Amino acid sequence: VQLQASGGGSVQAGRSLRLSCVVSSRAFSSYAVGWFRQAPGKEREFVAAASGSGGTQYYEDSVKGRFTISRDNAKITAYLQMNNLKPEDTGVYTCALGGSLMPNYLASEYVYWGQGTLVTVSS
Repeated sequence: VQLQASGGGSVQAGRSLRLSCVVSSRAFSSYAVGWFRQAPGKEREFVAAASGSGGTQYYEDSVKGRFTISRDNAKITAYLQMNNLKPEDTGVYTCALGGSLMPNYLASEYVYWGQGTLVTVSS
């Protein structure tokens, strides 16, 4: 299974970006999808996750109300809409496919990982 993330870029604070993650698995709808990020010099952290249907979503506290995770199972693609970006959102964003239907905050619960896309937010 391969995951291809895209949509990163350099933006000013307050602007928006939408990340996409295309997954090469017809079983996509059977697994949760998550987004994680890693800032320079920091540990990877959870950002958001959605269940197989997309109906259950989890968010890291600092992105609640600003980021929205969604998925289009027919297009085997997950999205992360990021609004009102802040400099502390800067990092490499990676999508991951979980080992079960339900979302999870833990990176260890995800089986397949993409290569990441860089988001840089300037003040």
